[in-house]
Amino acid sequence: MDLILDTLKFVGNSAIDVLPIVIFLFAFQKFVIGGRMPNFGRIVVGFVFVIVGLGLFLEGLEQTLFPLGRLMAQQLTDPDFLESTRISVTAALVWRDYYWVYLFAAAIGFSTALAEPALMAVAIKANAVSGGAIGVWGLRVAVAIGAGVGVSLGCFRIISGLPLHHFIAAGYLVVIAQTTVAPKMIVPLAYDSGGVTTSTVSVPLITALGLGLAEAVPGRSPLLDGFGLVAFAALFPIISVLAYGQLAVMRQRVDLTDIEQDELQEEKDHAF
Repeated sequence: MDLILDTLKFVGNSAIDVLPIVIFLFAFQKFVIGGRMPNFGRIVVGFVFVIVGLGLFLEGLEQTLFPLGRLMAQQLTDPDFLESTRISVTAALVWRDYYWVYLFAAAIGFSTALAEPALMAVAIKANAVSGGAIGVWGLRVAVAIGAGVGVSLGCFRIISGLPLHHFIAAGYLVVIAQTTVAPKMIVPLAYDSGGVTTSTVSVPLITALGLGLAEAVPGRSPLLDGFGLVAFAALFPIISVLAYGQLAVMRQRVDLTDIEQDELQEEKDHAF
């Protein structure tokens, strides 16, 4: 019964959140464009689906993903578990002893990014408009690798207690350097990849992981240290996609060089 009431509350809150959008769209149609909105019935049904879907999604986050992220962080940072798997010989726990956390974070970042519906849509569109030059799976895997590395590095930052802005500033310096040498076709797509990576699937679990990790590691504040993990998941896919574009260009140059060498050899053979 409590679950049903909570779900209805989330659906009601979603309706209130969506209401300004509905009012604006219908008012713009009425007073600016003029006339009756086409397919009015389908649009209304669509808004109902959106409201119910958002309510169920938020309830699912509250019941599953947020508790799951915290639970995994607490289990992986449990003192007994760390003592049984630690690799250092010092008396106190150090950042190296949390290697299972880094592996888990990398796996979560990779898998959630790969499952993002927004990333799937962008990869398919990029493949279509580029004439197949950008592969669907190549782009998705490149983004997922960046997300996995970013989330793992973000967990290292939480555990070590290093300042967030140092990592973000260094990361964007790398992006600036890559932008100057990366193929121009891939740059806008790389910049957008961070946004589509941090969406409905990845953000709830990554946020829960960061908060749970900050609560479980001694001396960390959930407010100061728990947040910021999503920033890593948004930044490092830009780096990985730019690297993907650079590697594609390098491979193309190698292929062209091989073709030119074959043509020169054929010309020499014909000359003799």
